[in-house]
Amino acid sequence: MEMVPIGEAARSCGVKVPTIRYYEQIGLLPAPPRSEGNRRLFDAADLRRLAFIRHARELGFEIEAIRTLLALQDDPARSCEAADAIARARLEEVERRIASLTALRGELLSMIDSARHGRVDQCRVIEVLADHGQCRHLFHEKA
Repeated sequence: MEMVPIGEAARSCGVKVPTIRYYEQIGLLPAPPRSEGNRRLFDAADLRRLAFIRHARELGFEIEAIRTLLALQDDPARSCEAADAIARARLEEVERRIASLTALRGELLSMIDSARHGRVDQCRVIEVLADHGQCRHLFHEKA
Protein backbone atom coordinates (compact mmCIF):
# COMPACT_ATOMS: atom_id res chain seq x y z
CA MET A 1 0.00 0.00 0.00
CA GLU A 2 1.12 3.46 -0.81
CA MET A 3 1.93 5.72 2.10
CA VAL A 4 0.05 9.02 2.14
CA PRO A 5 1.01 12.33 3.73
CA ILE A 6 -0.98 13.78 6.59
CA GLY A 7 -3.02 16.16 4.41
CA GLU A 8 -4.25 13.32 2.22
CA ALA A 9 -4.94 11.17 5.28
CA ALA A 10 -6.99 14.02 6.75
CA ARG A 11 -9.02 14.47 3.56
CA SER A 12 -9.66 10.77 3.07
CA CYS A 13 -10.80 10.25 6.67
CA GLY A 14 -12.74 13.48 7.11
CA VAL A 15 -10.66 14.95 9.91
CA LYS A 16 -8.40 17.96 10.20
CA VAL A 17 -4.62 17.76 10.20
CA PRO A 18 -4.33 19.14 13.77
CA THR A 19 -6.75 16.44 14.90
CA ILE A 20 -4.49 13.74 13.50
CA ARG A 21 -1.53 15.28 15.27
CA TYR A 22 -3.54 15.40 18.50
CA TYR A 23 -4.55 11.74 18.21
CA GLU A 24 -0.89 10.87 17.68
CA GLN A 25 0.14 13.02 20.66
CA ILE A 26 -2.32 11.31 23.05
CA GLY A 27 -1.47 7.84 21.75
CA LEU A 28 -4.64 6.94 19.83
CA LEU A 29 -2.58 6.78 16.65
CA PRO A 30 0.92 5.35 16.64
CA ALA A 31 3.69 7.69 15.56
CA PRO A 32 3.87 7.20 11.80
CA PRO A 33 7.07 6.87 9.82
CA ARG A 34 8.33 10.02 8.20
CA SER A 35 9.53 10.90 4.74
CA GLU A 36 13.02 12.19 4.02
CA GLY A 37 11.47 15.64 4.29
CA ASN A 38 10.18 14.73 7.81
CA ARG A 39 6.51 14.54 6.70
CA ARG A 40 4.28 12.04 8.44
CA LEU A 41 3.27 9.13 6.23
CA PHE A 42 0.22 6.94 6.83
CA ASP A 43 -0.61 3.48 5.52
CA ALA A 44 -3.97 1.74 5.07
CA ALA A 45 -4.00 0.44 8.67
CA ASP A 46 -3.43 3.97 9.98
CA LEU A 47 -6.29 5.27 7.83
CA ARG A 48 -8.63 2.53 9.08
CA ARG A 49 -7.68 3.36 12.67
CA LEU A 50 -8.21 7.06 12.04
CA ALA A 51 -11.63 6.39 10.46
CA PHE A 52 -12.53 4.22 13.48
CA ILE A 53 -11.61 7.07 15.86
CA ARG A 54 -13.53 9.64 13.81
CA HIS A 55 -16.64 7.47 13.73
CA ALA A 56 -16.43 6.76 17.46
CA ARG A 57 -16.11 10.49 18.16
CA GLU A 58 -19.12 11.20 15.93
CA LEU A 59 -21.09 8.75 18.07
CA GLY A 60 -20.01 10.67 21.16
CA PHE A 61 -17.57 8.20 22.69
CA GLU A 62 -15.05 9.80 25.03
CA ILE A 63 -11.33 9.51 24.32
CA GLU A 64 -10.73 6.94 27.06
CA ALA A 65 -13.56 4.76 25.78
CA ILE A 66 -12.07 4.97 22.30
CA ARG A 67 -8.65 4.05 23.69
CA THR A 68 -10.19 0.93 25.26
CA LEU A 69 -12.10 0.06 22.08
CA LEU A 70 -8.92 0.39 20.03
CA ALA A 71 -7.08 -1.91 22.44
CA LEU A 72 -9.89 -4.42 22.07
CA GLN A 73 -9.76 -4.10 18.29
CA ASP A 74 -6.04 -4.77 18.41
CA ASP A 75 -6.71 -8.06 20.25
CA PRO A 76 -9.47 -9.72 18.18
CA ALA A 77 -9.45 -12.98 20.19
CA ARG A 78 -10.74 -11.21 23.31
CA SER A 79 -14.37 -11.29 24.40
CA CYS A 80 -16.67 -8.59 23.08
CA GLU A 81 -18.07 -8.07 26.58
CA ALA A 82 -15.98 -4.97 27.31
CA ALA A 83 -16.93 -3.34 24.00
CA ASP A 84 -20.60 -4.11 24.68
CA ALA A 85 -20.31 -2.52 28.13
CA ILE A 86 -18.79 0.63 26.67
CA ALA A 87 -21.54 0.85 24.05
CA ARG A 88 -24.23 0.24 26.68
CA ALA A 89 -22.81 3.02 28.86
CA ARG A 90 -22.84 5.40 25.90
CA LEU A 91 -26.44 4.41 25.12
CA GLU A 92 -27.45 5.17 28.72
CA GLU A 93 -25.84 8.61 28.40
CA VAL A 94 -27.73 9.22 25.15
CA GLU A 95 -31.02 8.11 26.71
CA ARG A 96 -30.49 10.45 29.69
CA ARG A 97 -29.75 13.28 27.30
CA ILE A 98 -32.86 12.52 25.24
CA ALA A 99 -35.00 12.56 28.41
CA SER A 100 -33.42 15.84 29.44
CA LEU A 101 -33.94 17.38 26.01
CA THR A 102 -37.53 16.14 25.90
CA ALA A 103 -38.23 17.81 29.25
CA LEU A 104 -36.47 20.95 28.07
CA ARG A 105 -38.56 20.95 24.89
CA GLY A 106 -41.73 20.69 26.97
CA GLU A 107 -40.69 23.59 29.16
CA LEU A 108 -39.86 25.76 26.15
CA LEU A 109 -43.16 24.90 24.47
CA SER A 110 -45.00 25.76 27.67
CA MET A 111 -43.15 29.06 27.99
CA ILE A 112 -43.83 29.98 24.38
CA ASP A 113 -47.48 28.94 24.55
CA SER A 114 -48.01 31.06 27.68
CA ALA A 115 -46.29 34.08 26.14
CA ARG A 116 -48.12 34.34 22.83
CA HIS A 117 -49.90 37.55 23.71
CA GLY A 118 -49.34 40.34 26.12
CA ARG A 119 -46.54 42.53 27.26
CA VAL A 120 -43.09 41.73 28.59
CA ASP A 121 -44.21 42.38 32.18
CA GLN A 122 -46.64 39.44 31.73
CA CYS A 123 -44.29 37.28 29.65
CA ARG A 124 -43.94 33.68 30.87
CA VAL A 125 -40.62 33.31 29.05
CA ILE A 126 -39.12 36.20 31.02
CA GLU A 127 -40.68 35.01 34.31
CA VAL A 128 -39.36 31.45 34.01
CA LEU A 129 -35.91 32.53 32.92
CA ALA A 130 -35.77 34.94 35.87
CA ASP A 131 -36.92 32.30 38.41
CA HIS A 132 -35.90 28.66 37.82
CA GLY A 133 -38.37 27.64 40.52
CA GLN A 134 -41.21 28.42 38.09
CA CYS A 135 -40.13 25.68 35.68
CA ARG A 136 -42.92 23.15 35.26
CA HIS A 137 -40.47 20.44 34.28
CA LEU A 138 -37.87 19.71 36.90
CA PHE A 139 -35.98 17.17 34.78
CA HIS A 140 -33.84 19.29 32.55
CA GLU A 141 -30.18 20.07 32.69
CA LYS A 142 -29.07 23.12 34.54
CA ALA A 143 -26.03 24.58 32.85
